[in-house]
Amino acid sequence: MSRNSFAFSTAGSLFRRRLASHFREQTTIIRTAVDWTVLLYIIIPGGLLGGRFYYGFWKGELPAWISSVPFMAAPILLALLLATGGIVLLLQEGDLLFLRQRQDWISTIIARGMLYSLIVTSLKMAAAYAVLLPFLIKGYGISAAGAYGLLALTVTSSWCIKLLAHLVKVQRQGFRRWLWLIPAVTVSCGIYLRVAVVYKDSPLQLFAVAAGFAAVAAAAFRARLQLRGTFINDVREDYKQRMKIAAIMLRGVLDKPRPTRYKPWIFRKSQPLLAAKEPESRFAAAAIKGLLRNPAHFKLYLQFTGVALIAILIVPTVLKWLLFAVLTALMAYWLSSFWLLFSGDDYIGILPFTKGQKADAGSKAMPILLMPFAVLCAAAVCIPAYSWWGLLLFVPVGAAAAYGIANVFSAMRFAR
Repeated sequence: MSRNSFAFSTAGSLFRRRLASHFREQTTIIRTAVDWTVLLYIIIPGGLLGGRFYYGFWKGELPAWISSVPFMAAPILLALLLATGGIVLLLQEGDLLFLRQRQDWISTIIARGMLYSLIVTSLKMAAAYAVLLPFLIKGYGISAAGAYGLLALTVTSSWCIKLLAHLVKVQRQGFRRWLWLIPAVTVSCGIYLRVAVVYKDSPLQLFAVAAGFAAVAAAAFRARLQLRGTFINDVREDYKQRMKIAAIMLRGVLDKPRPTRYKPWIFRKSQPLLAAKEPESRFAAAAIKGLLRNPAHFKLYLQFTGVALIAILIVPTVLKWLLFAVLTALMAYWLSSFWLLFSGDDYIGILPFTKGQKADAGSKAMPILLMPFAVLCAAAVCIPAYSWWGLLLFVPVGAAAAYGIANVFSAMRFAR
C-alpha cells in the first residue's frame, strides 16, 4: 500500500502535527487566564518597565544592595530552575495500538520530543541567565569568557538533570522513585553549584565541566532511546508535563488528584484492627482505616491537631481546660461528620446494615479516632500546668475526655 494513502506518511510529519497541537493546547490554556485586557494593562507595561530597569542596570549603576548579596545567590537561583521542568515526548495512549508495529516511528517521536524539550530548557535557562548577567559582570566582576563558560555550564547541566530525572521517572514508582530521583537531581545540582562558585574566574575549567555534563547528557539521551517496556509510564509523565500550566492555574480551584496506589501506605496487609468479630466492629475498623488511608482526611486531622496544640500551649493556664474542651468537641463534631459521610456512601449502602448497626459501629469508631487528639491536647494542658503530676494525668484525662465527648456526639448525631 502506498505511503500517500496514510494521513501521515512519515514519523516526522506526525511529530510536527503533534508539536503544533501541543502549541495550540498550551496557548488555549494560557488564554483562559490571560486575555487581551490582562495583556494590555499588566503584561505589556510590566515588560516595558522591566526592560527599562534592565537597560539601566547595564548603562547605569547597580542597586546598592547588590554589594551585600554573595555571588552564590545567583547559582542557587539558577539551580532552582535546573531542578524544575521535565521532558515532553508527545506520545499518546493510542500509539500503543496504532504504532505498535512501527517502533522506529515511536523512537523518532521520542528523540525529537527530547530535542524539543532540551531546546526549550536551553532557552529558559538562557533567559534566566540573561536577567542575572548584568549583576554577574558589573556586580561580581566576572569576565566575558567566564560569563560564557558559566552559561555553557548552566545549559549543559540543565540537559543532564532533565534527562537523568526523566529516566528515573519512567522506570521507578513509589518511594523507589524518590530514592533514585533525589540523588540524580541533587548531586548534579551540587556539582553545578560547586563548580560555578569555585571556578567562576576560570573559564577553561567551566568549559571542561560543561563538556562533562554534555557527555553525560548524550549518554542519557542514548539510553533513553534504547529503553523498552516503559510506554505507559512515558505517556503518564508526558501528560503531567503538558498539563503543568493547567495545574498551576487550577491549583486553588480543584483538589490535587490522589496518586494511584497499588497498596495502601498503612495497614498494608488489611489485618483486623479490632479484636471483636461482630459486623459493627468490622464496620468501625473499616471507617478508621478509611480515614487514615485518605491523604486529605488524615492531613486535615494532623493540621487541626497541630493548631490545637499550639493554641493550648500559648493561652494562660486558666483558659487551657476551657480551650481543651472546646477543641475536643470541634474535633468530635468533624469526626462524626466523617462517619456520617462514610456510612452514607453508595458503596456502603450495598451492605445490609441497619440504622442501629451503623450507629453502634459509629459509637465504637468515634472514641478510637478521637483518642490520639484528646490525649495529645491533654498533655499540652497537664504537663505545663502540673509539671511531673501532668505526666501521670494526661493519658487518663485525655482518654476519659475522648470517651465521654465521643459518646455524647454519637448519641446526638447517629440516628437509630
